[in-house]
Amino acid sequence: MTKSPIKLPAPVYNDEKHHIRLYQGDCLELLALLHESSVDLIFADPPYFLSNGGITCHAGRMVSVNKGEWDKSKGPDANHDFNRAWLAACQRVLKPNGSLWVSGTAHVIHSVGFAMQQLGFKLLNDISWVKPNPPPNLSCRYFTHATETIIWAARDKKSRHTFNYKLMKEFNRGKQMKSVWEIKPPEPWEKKFGKHPTQKPLALLERILLASSHEGDLVLDPFSGSGTTALAALKLRRAAVALELSQDFLSLNAQRLAHELVRISFSLSILHFSLDLFSDPVDRSFQSHVCNDGLPLALESEGSPSANRDHLTTNLPTQLQLVQQESHFYFIGRQNRAVIFSTLAVSLDDAIQQFHSRGHSTSDAIFIIKTETQIFLA
Repeated sequence: MTKSPIKLPAPVYNDEKHHIRLYQGDCLELLALLHESSVDLIFADPPYFLSNGGITCHAGRMVSVNKGEWDKSKGPDANHDFNRAWLAACQRVLKPNGSLWVSGTAHVIHSVGFAMQQLGFKLLNDISWVKPNPPPNLSCRYFTHATETIIWAARDKKSRHTFNYKLMKEFNRGKQMKSVWEIKPPEPWEKKFGKHPTQKPLALLERILLASSHEGDLVLDPFSGSGTTALAALKLRRAAVALELSQDFLSLNAQRLAHELVRISFSLSILHFSLDLFSDPVDRSFQSHVCNDGLPLALESEGSPSANRDHLTTNLPTQLQLVQQESHFYFIGRQNRAVIFSTLAVSLDDAIQQFHSRGHSTSDAIFIIKTETQIFLA
């Protein structure tokens, strides 16, 4: 495991077992306290400077684009000075072969790219993140904003950056992955503990971490926001340091991380069924029973909370209060009979969409297992 930063103040959240730490404060002040050349990978989602009094469409309603004081523009020169300052601070803490990902719209990303060139970063790719269902343009005077740009850069010209090429090709059905990624914005389940105005989908951060880091690497997010980077690091066995100024957003970070830890522990305690249910040769005639998407129908594990749901609910004392209920879907690989993808989802269709968004094809899964968890307060 990468050496953890020791010069920082006490974290507001510290998971020593999984090496996940959250710190409150200004990113420039906190970055100055990190060890030089200590971080393997950085993802940054800086202010876009969009809060200018305009309007946009959200859920069919006209809403303000103002996100907070932190997102207000101070003019192009001051904005660029800020971008150059935090990028230089990130460059100092990156390891020689470390790399940096920065997301943004046209309001900020060109400044970021220019500052990277000024500082001597090695530009690797510019990713176009395509949002399948963008909000309509209310003024009807522009094209609908359907993309964000993510710049991927190595620390300097000499860096030998990590790129897990074979894994990305595998996710892309055996073809080289392109720099255009179609990934849906955050799902409702990703916002169950609260909303952040610039929250990124977990699938996007998972792809970034899988593409350019290894298990045990230290990932840094200087603008943590809703905590998606730290959550992706936790799920993918990376260490993480997240910096955030807002106490409210730090609380959101902590809730999402704590929920994931509870869910993992609870899932491990109840999932004891075998994933290799059939011995070869196999009668695969049941594969004809598929859903409309061409994927096998979901199977509920025998003895799972979902399989016994009606019986449990009927016999529980009336004074018990249902405090949490969630469905988890496990996609079992056709070749190796292991879990190749798992996700929380509100429905089978939603789970299948997430399965496809991770680059899997319908033929990758032989069947799907659904478990449902209900937690009651006694």
